[in-house]
Amino acid sequence: MADEKQVTIGVTGMTCAACSSKIEKVLNKMDGVEAQVNLTTEKARVTFENDKATLDDITSKIEKLGYGVETEKVDFDVFGMTCAACSTRIEKVLNKDAAVKTASVNLTTESAAIEYNPALIAEADLIKKIQKLGYDAKPKAEKEEADSRKETKRKQMKRKLIISAILSAPLLITMLVHLFGLNIPDIFMNPWFQFLLATPVQFIIGWQFYVGAYKNLRNGAANMDVLVALGTSAAYFYSLYEAMRTIGNPDYMPHLYFETSAIIITLILFGKYLELRAKSKTTMALSKLLNLQAKKARIIRDQEEIMVPIEEVQVGDRIIVKPGEKIPVDGIVVDGRTSVDESMLTGESIPIEKDIDATVIGSTVNKNGTIEMEATKVGKDTALASIIKVVEEAQGSKAPIQRLADVISGYFVQVVVGIAILTFIIWIAFVTPGSIEPALVATIAVLVIACPCALGLATPTSIMVGTGKAAESGILFKGGEHLERTHQLEAIILDKTGTITKGKPEVTDFTGDEETLQLLASAEKSSEHPLADAIVDYARNNNIDLLKPESFDAIPGHGIKARIEDKDILVGTRKLMRDHDVELKNTDNLEEYETAGKTAMLISIDGNYRGMVAVADTIKETAVEAIAQLKEQGLEVIMLTGDNERTAMAIAKEVGIENVIAEVLPEQKADKVKEVQLQGKKVGMVGDGINDAPALVIADIGIAIGTGTEVAIEAADVTILGGELLLIPKAIKLSQATIRNIRQNLFWAFAYNTAGIPIAALGLLAPWFAGAAMAFSSVSVVSNSLRLKRVKI
Repeated sequence: MADEKQVTIGVTGMTCAACSSKIEKVLNKMDGVEAQVNLTTEKARVTFENDKATLDDITSKIEKLGYGVETEKVDFDVFGMTCAACSTRIEKVLNKDAAVKTASVNLTTESAAIEYNPALIAEADLIKKIQKLGYDAKPKAEKEEADSRKETKRKQMKRKLIISAILSAPLLITMLVHLFGLNIPDIFMNPWFQFLLATPVQFIIGWQFYVGAYKNLRNGAANMDVLVALGTSAAYFYSLYEAMRTIGNPDYMPHLYFETSAIIITLILFGKYLELRAKSKTTMALSKLLNLQAKKARIIRDQEEIMVPIEEVQVGDRIIVKPGEKIPVDGIVVDGRTSVDESMLTGESIPIEKDIDATVIGSTVNKNGTIEMEATKVGKDTALASIIKVVEEAQGSKAPIQRLADVISGYFVQVVVGIAILTFIIWIAFVTPGSIEPALVATIAVLVIACPCALGLATPTSIMVGTGKAAESGILFKGGEHLERTHQLEAIILDKTGTITKGKPEVTDFTGDEETLQLLASAEKSSEHPLADAIVDYARNNNIDLLKPESFDAIPGHGIKARIEDKDILVGTRKLMRDHDVELKNTDNLEEYETAGKTAMLISIDGNYRGMVAVADTIKETAVEAIAQLKEQGLEVIMLTGDNERTAMAIAKEVGIENVIAEVLPEQKADKVKEVQLQGKKVGMVGDGINDAPALVIADIGIAIGTGTEVAIEAADVTILGGELLLIPKAIKLSQATIRNIRQNLFWAFAYNTAGIPIAALGLLAPWFAGAAMAFSSVSVVSNSLRLKRVKI
């Protein structure tokens, strides 16, 4: 009997029974395959004979039919990576597996983000693949656990470094003798004294390099550990050979390099320790976000108030929040009134008034009133958790600019070993024929000066610092590629409503007395039109008491008609007034309001004209300044709106935009973005992230304006929290600064190795100095990346 296997595959993209039938029919036509496809569960249950079909064949067949195969994402902490060659190797092996859709390994964060097909491979098998390469992996730990693990690693490295430095210090003195001819006690020059000091450094402190080199070579790869192990071992064993020649020959003057091997290891450990400390600073922005989270909540259980850890809060719980406390989770106010400081989320320093039914966001601060709220989102579903997730993913992602560095890192060590061998041959054959010492010195220098670490750290450290600084400012980049592409924008399209304007109509002008306002607002209270809400709010802000209408009628396209306290009220257009024989007087402002882009409505009481009210969606306070900054950055600014031409031009003129695309339906916005792209321009689209979703997706960079609680975070490449338009030019400036920083890192990483290796091969570098240079190359790259934290945007 044939070896059969049964699996359940998640299928995406099915819309009706025809889809499931089609997939089932095609799969059953495959030799040795039996399938049942369920539309409701979106699963395909497949039995197949291993000798006739593979799971990869089946999933490929489903994808060729135009459907998707469900994938899962997992984040791992990866242990044992020492340089870019390590991360490149792991990533390359994972991506070669047919079950893995994408794998991104980040040296800086020591993590891997993998999207895979669970029907083809299990999470445990992914870990085994990484372990087979000589590394280790575990599912990503909670922040506290990860920080604890990193702190333990830092302490262990510090302890090793101190011991190594103590043992290497006397050997450093012998080096000073060679350089400056100092007089020191004879014991320091004794080969066996040097041997006793160098051996524990080489094989106890430096054992990690041998382990790393063995694991990599066993799997047909090479990394920094191979270079260090080769270089220091050559110096150590040559010195041991020279020391042994003194046995029975006390007059022989040995040429010792014990100090070279020990000091190289010490300097590399020192560089790694500094690098570890510097890398921890790149995640400070994420730590700040995590520290914003409330730790406890005061909930009502069995008619009593009790304090519980934030993890125990459930959806539907009633929570009491007192003045000065953090709101623990997202929810709705059910009792009380207060103002809330939402600056951590929106950047808006002015507290927001909150009444019953108002939405409150977890980790914001309750200022001056006690409220009772109902939890609607807890744990990973809260707004802050969503933001933290976006920042984590962005910091772990790769920018396209890193591809060249990854390719070079994959072959770097092998090339360096080849150059080192060639250097040794040339020196011993041609430069100093028959003399092994200078050839050995030059070879060791080549091996230890070359390291792919700087190349591997150049991009991810800048991306981490850049995205972290952006998050602190209220700008969420969804990934490194979006951070890179943002600075390339040549045109930016701004949706009007909710982007340039506040998205909430307000009364801008009113001509009439208090009685007129009372009757106007009382009539509009029964209307569902957004403009009516603006009029009612205006009356309430002016302390006007509203009356109850006896009757109300909406007249579509013209206005409303109501009867209040035996008075007939009309509110609407000129035509409405003419139809009811209302004589208009002193309406000169009407055309002026309309030209300014406002909606003006005339008011009549008992057939007599009593005044007018103008309502407009007012522009945001910072819109003019933000648009001016975008122009200064060389971008073409375009306004996109469904408004009529005259209203659109009025708003555009007010904010300083010359290019206007008006009277556009929501479904046409994406086409308008395409039209600008066809002009050969890189286009950014700014919208609310929901109505403008198609346009945001099709743009080169989609920028969503939102508070962080909407699907804007998921829909766009970049999300501006709180709707502050000035963050758009800041996002572009930060993108420019980050890419400039990455280019600096890559230039110096390439330049360092390009210049350093030939100099070492020519014998112009002492091996210990080469080791120091290699150690500090990585530190310099991380330090340069940290400069981004001080960039003014």
